[in-house]
Amino acid sequence: MLVTTKGRYAMRLMIRIAQQGPDGKVPLRKVAEEEDISLKYLEQVVRPLMAAGLVRSVRGKGGGYALAREASEIRAGDVLRAAEGSTVPVACNALEDDVIGCPRKGECTTVRFWAGLDQVIEEYVDSATLADFLEYAPVPGMAIEGC
Repeated sequence: MLVTTKGRYAMRLMIRIAQQGPDGKVPLRKVAEEEDISLKYLEQVVRPLMAAGLVRSVRGKGGGYALAREASEIRAGDVLRAAEGSTVPVACNALEDDVIGCPRKGECTTVRFWAGLDQVIEEYVDSATLADFLEYAPVPGMAIEGC
């Protein structure tokens, strides 16, 4: 699975929001500045996170974005699936209407391998919650090279 910039930025955004605490919120502009991410791109990143019920918008003075659930209830896999659409390692393993999307499924000798890899990825990305990341999160405003 190749996680795109959208997936990486979604994780960074969600961690920044989680750092505000259970009742906290943060404006996208502040996250964009401190994480060195384009505000326009961050606006695109937050939409699927809202659609997935992971964040909510808080309007008015002091508004911004807040977690829609507790940080301990939001898994990294939830964020990646919302941002990326899927975590499957190969397109032929993508589910379409509850059917594996490859027409060669019945005769493919590698389908079990790809399904197993998909299962390992799913288990791994679902093993960490946003709360787990907070323990290791850098101080806000300190960007880490390469992330």
